[in-house]
Amino acid sequence: MNLKKAYFIVFLVLLIDQISKIYIKTHFVLHQEVEVFSWFKILFIENEGMAWGVEIPGLYGKLALTSFRILAVGGIGYWLWDAVKKQSSRVLIIAIALILAGAFGNIIDSVFYGKIFDDSAYNLATLFNDKPYGNWFYGKVVDMLYFPIWEGNLPSWLPIWGGKQFTFFNAIFNVADMAISTGVGILIVFNKKAFGK
Repeated sequence: MNLKKAYFIVFLVLLIDQISKIYIKTHFVLHQEVEVFSWFKILFIENEGMAWGVEIPGLYGKLALTSFRILAVGGIGYWLWDAVKKQSSRVLIIAIALILAGAFGNIIDSVFYGKIFDDSAYNLATLFNDKPYGNWFYGKVVDMLYFPIWEGNLPSWLPIWGGKQFTFFNAIFNVADMAISTGVGILIVFNKKAFGK
């Protein structure tokens, strides 16, 4: 696979990711939910950019995270270029392209969204408002895909969790997260095809 095709994958994932995030941001109020099916909902949340909303504490925690991600994307971009140059397997190149697109998609939120959007807490956000909710590098990542496949109380005989409310698959994520997870999944499941000569 050549670099042009790999970049096309990155571009396509980024386009879908950003269109979906901008749509949600400008059409949903924070925590607004729409049920598509009983097991699939669109639920608008924002997080500081780490999985499951984990934050790095302190004034510069978010800045450190965003800076690290930019460096990581540079490294992943080089890995993609090197894999194409070395004519690595198509499987490896596709996986790297998906990981790069996903990482870059969430960086766009972190770097720009705080400055180009106003707050979503009580009304629909608008683009390029004169009162943005944050600063450059302090944007929040938009998540919206929620698949609560099963919700209910666990049997009381179960140790630790017995009798408690439980949701199977309670993560809320976005297209960029899906791309990263798919790319990593490809590397794990098709390891021999990806790295084999």
